[in-house]
Amino acid sequence: MTDIIKRSEEELAPLFAKVEEISEYNQEKVLSAFRKNSIAARHFYPSTGYGYGDDARDALGQVFADAFGAEAGIVSPNLLSGTHTLTVGLFGLLRPSDTMLCVTGMPYDTIRGVIFGEGNGSLKDFGVKFDCVELKDGKMDYDGIKEKLNDSVKMVYIQRSRGYELRDAFSVSEIGAVCAYVRSLGFKGAIFVDNCYGEFTEKKEPTEVGSDVIAGSLIKNPGGGLAVTGGYICGKKDYIDLIARRLTAPSIGAEVGSYAYGYQYFYEGFFLAPHVVGQAMKGSLLIGKSMELLGYENFPKITETLPSDITRAIRFHTAKELCDFIQSVQDMSPVDSFVTLEPWDMPGYDSKVIMAAGCFVGGASIELSADAPVKEPYTAYFQGGLTYEHCKCALKQILSKLI
Repeated sequence: MTDIIKRSEEELAPLFAKVEEISEYNQEKVLSAFRKNSIAARHFYPSTGYGYGDDARDALGQVFADAFGAEAGIVSPNLLSGTHTLTVGLFGLLRPSDTMLCVTGMPYDTIRGVIFGEGNGSLKDFGVKFDCVELKDGKMDYDGIKEKLNDSVKMVYIQRSRGYELRDAFSVSEIGAVCAYVRSLGFKGAIFVDNCYGEFTEKKEPTEVGSDVIAGSLIKNPGGGLAVTGGYICGKKDYIDLIARRLTAPSIGAEVGSYAYGYQYFYEGFFLAPHVVGQAMKGSLLIGKSMELLGYENFPKITETLPSDITRAIRFHTAKELCDFIQSVQDMSPVDSFVTLEPWDMPGYDSKVIMAAGCFVGGASIELSADAPVKEPYTAYFQGGLTYEHCKCALKQILSKLI
């Protein structure tokens, strides 16, 4: 067991060096955004009521926007999850008879009900149409995009991470290339990227290479493990203004929104995020390499190229191996390590799910966590790790169960 970990670390040394370089680059970028916006202690103070003139709220949105190379941003505790954040963005930009074209295959499970659910207040219920370009060998199909991109399409939608699909996350360069391609076809609508799990894994974000809007959850990468809730949406100001009117009210927009607990952990978490994401990336590489040495297929494969998000998928031979892996993560969690996990009917999913989430923040995917639909092919999806050392501790438990 020790030999496997030692060998993995030795072989991963060049990739670890690349991760550390990216973390340092992104740390400077975030620090620059803090300094540009003259962040001070007063930005940590709470506000109540309507929140008129809440400089802490407004400055936080601009810090995110500046760090992500965008014009404007919304960061709010009232965005309750990644799915809710995406929902607010989609409803803010799409109108009846518009078509939303997803060019990265079928979106993640929980967003499907938002897009084409029946009678649940979905986009479809409001007359918004949906179309999808399936992937070819895990890559975007440019011919398929050209065929389906017509005048009714008002949004091109890109999901950066894999969801429960066995494909690699799309890199920022791949996202930039498809943004340039759809513009070359004359598309003038919004390019919207679900950026969950991808923030700070590379030196650039999608808004720096042609995306109009990006969105994500604060209990994933950009919250740095400190944000206890919330989401962000950044992009072109005109689009962010429309989305703000959906978050609050069309007549009010971003002028209101108080938070009685203050924004200190949002600011501090974002400041720490480049380092924390780097720790999670190194942990993902270590676990992936070790599982590879044991003969388990996992995605993304360990190559000379770094992954473009913090998630990893590992395929097992049996349901028991799958559940043992997930249980090992729970066993080595700082919270609820004593819990014995059972698959359950989790809202938004079409099969039973087993989930390890012994986190300080409930369900936080930037903390070491793992989940899986208990069905063939038996594939576990894990992500996070606030520290590399924690990932290494969990790996020892995983190996002891599987070997």
